[in-house]
Amino acid sequence: MKLVSGNSNRALSEAIAGYLDLDLTKTLVRRFADQEIFVEIQENVRGEDAFIIQSTSYPANDNLMELLIITDALRRSSAKRITAVLPYFGYARQDRRSSGRTPISAKLVANLITHAGVDRVLTLDLHAGQIQGFFDIPTDNLFGAPVLVRDIKERYAVDNVTVVSPDVGGVVRARALAKRIDAPLAIVDKRRERPGESEVMNIIGSVEGRDCILVDDIVDSGGTLCNAGDALLNKGARSVTAYATHGVLSGGAVARITDSRLKEMVITDSIQPTAAVKDSPKLRVISIAPLMGEAIARTAAEQSVSSLFD
Repeated sequence: MKLVSGNSNRALSEAIAGYLDLDLTKTLVRRFADQEIFVEIQENVRGEDAFIIQSTSYPANDNLMELLIITDALRRSSAKRITAVLPYFGYARQDRRSSGRTPISAKLVANLITHAGVDRVLTLDLHAGQIQGFFDIPTDNLFGAPVLVRDIKERYAVDNVTVVSPDVGGVVRARALAKRIDAPLAIVDKRRERPGESEVMNIIGSVEGRDCILVDDIVDSGGTLCNAGDALLNKGARSVTAYATHGVLSGGAVARITDSRLKEMVITDSIQPTAAVKDSPKLRVISIAPLMGEAIARTAAEQSVSSLFD
């Protein structure tokens, strides 16, 4: 098989290649003066099983176009099968019409990837599981929970841990993780009593004296997790640590988290960490390379990847 990397997260691609004991396929991905993207596959890929490793993270549109153009280059070079490995699938939060006359951009992007010539998609912790149905090709949505659970067990006495959903929408995700470590569940309920008044945080569940683990799939501005952390500490929690699969961390998110009362925030390298993330004393990055690498190996060998969900 051939591993082809775009520019979105080269470090993760190299780590996956290291796990599989393979070299990345020599690929030239560059831009013309007007920022048009040009791709040249510099090795023979005829009849090969090709895997493109590319997160469609910031800059989302550039990285998405890289993915589409690499796909076209492989298809025209007679690759036998093309699998798009998307550690982070951008546009996933636009999975429904939020109001009148708005798009469902996640479906549009799924169509673009499919029609470009991708035969299979391998991704991680989609914002909404039903996005798998947006693709008219086989799609495997891996879970980051096993990686997060392993880290939690290494660092906490799980008999004193309470898993917390930062909002009502994340209850299913938090419940699944709580079940894995046999821990109780709590929920942060946000509500605005009147227009113009600040939100009131209500905690559903007992957190006093507990080490609270806030769980989310995407952390963008960091505001929700930081506010939830304050509410938990005000209710007597001993400590609050946040775990999220995808560290989008836009705007002033890193500074906000660094200045917060959170003990730390743990993210994966599904999105390439910036220098600010690496320098922050409260942000820690764990790798998903072994998980993605194992999924790629099993896909290439036509073996089941279901056990990776456990």
